[in-house]
Amino acid sequence: MINLESTRSTVTPFKEKIGAPLIKSKISVLQINLGKRCNLACTHCHVEAGPKRTEELTPEVCNQLIELIYRFPQIKIVDLTGGAPEMNYGFKPLVEAARDAGKQVIVRSNLTIYFEKGFETLPEYCAKHQTRIVASLPCYLEDNVDKMRGSGVYNDSIQALQCLNQKGYGLDPNLILDLVYNPPVPATENFSLTPNQVNLEQDYKAYLKEHFNIVFNSLFTITNLPIGRTKFHLEHRKLIKPYLHFLESNFNGSTLEHLMCRDELSSDYLGNVYDCDFNQMENLPAKTRNGEKLTVAKILEAGSLDIIEEIQTASYCYGCTAGCGSSCGGALI
Repeated sequence: MINLESTRSTVTPFKEKIGAPLIKSKISVLQINLGKRCNLACTHCHVEAGPKRTEELTPEVCNQLIELIYRFPQIKIVDLTGGAPEMNYGFKPLVEAARDAGKQVIVRSNLTIYFEKGFETLPEYCAKHQTRIVASLPCYLEDNVDKMRGSGVYNDSIQALQCLNQKGYGLDPNLILDLVYNPPVPATENFSLTPNQVNLEQDYKAYLKEHFNIVFNSLFTITNLPIGRTKFHLEHRKLIKPYLHFLESNFNGSTLEHLMCRDELSSDYLGNVYDCDFNQMENLPAKTRNGEKLTVAKILEAGSLDIIEEIQTASYCYGCTAGCGSSCGGALI
């Protein structure tokens, strides 16, 4: 679908579009970015992670996060991401603390990490601790995946999924395996929204079952937001403004009450806190009612998770509110 509004000079400020501040709900999700170390360097990665990155969680911040997990029963989900979260300091201590505290743990995995030296036993570890695995597989076809993530990634991903099935993932109700679809980064102004999540999930399940005998629970469709490497590629092609206009032109107000930033805190490896992972990557920190930048240490000092009133927004928020919406858990409506 070609965006006819791409010639407009500016995008409507998101706060102006929704007509009021976006208000935080009661926090129930703690998402932690453990660092930027990763064995892959995917073209669409908004974190800009890769093998040459060294930034990762410090012991001090890890201990603060563990204290946070134990202190606040209202946290129902601890969502571990990266980079490859499994490669970064604090992964196992955070998994074990969260499970000990009765939280659901999500591990956002690129799957290929299982074939790196020293990480071969991760499937067994995750199964033992009943972590929910949300795995990136941006297409069910080999060519599309390898173009986005690197040569050979598809085959490694298929082997990893088969290994997870053997451990019970996708079969045992306590071992949830979800996949994530990302569209290719736009190369022209023929932009389109992510496909219908329900229909695409059926296609994924049919293809993977028929060709590889792979089963999984759910598929999440996630829009490429114009940040990180996606932003770089869009700017290189002079598509950043047209893409933002396209997202704005597909704004859907029905998504607002379901946005992941409403009930989530996102911590980086330095202990800074954001409303969501996307704001984290754009260095747009969460703020207290007094306008102070929030950190994990300040939350512990305050003794409350619910000290943010207004969510910080930017133009890329249109990516989460276009069409059926987009979040770390897929479509919103």
